[in-house]
Amino acid sequence: MEEKRLTDPDVEFSEAYLKQESGEFYPVLSTLLQTVQSDAFGFTPEWRYYKDGKAWLCKITHKKKTVAWLSVWQHYFMIGFYFTEKTGTGIEDLEIHETLKEYYRSEKPIGRLKPVVAKITKHEHLDDVYTLMRYKAGLK
Repeated sequence: MEEKRLTDPDVEFSEAYLKQESGEFYPVLSTLLQTVQSDAFGFTPEWRYYKDGKAWLCKITHKKKTVAWLSVWQHYFMIGFYFTEKTGTGIEDLEIHETLKEYYRSEKPIGRLKPVVAKITKHEHLDDVYTLMRYKAGLK
């Protein structure tokens, strides 16, 4: 079973804590966070401890819209996107890996939202994440 990281509610969140807890894939995570904050995206990552998830999670927003949720695990970090039936229709047309499309097709809705979740360990995985972020941010 995979172990969730960033689970200490008493720690003051910092870059050092993130680096320590994300270990070998910190360079990939750091690249993602730097890229989404760049002028090309203009997104804002907001780290907060969530009692219901018992961990620090990162909500990535564009203006007031939540684009994605990020969590850190022992051997990867996970990024989740949530779509309504209407907003998820364009996923099939995106230039992303087929496994992400299949994930969307096969997952049961959580309330009215259907997830697309990616486990990220390598820089090569980030292009699909950026594509999903652009798509989500562009939805009305």
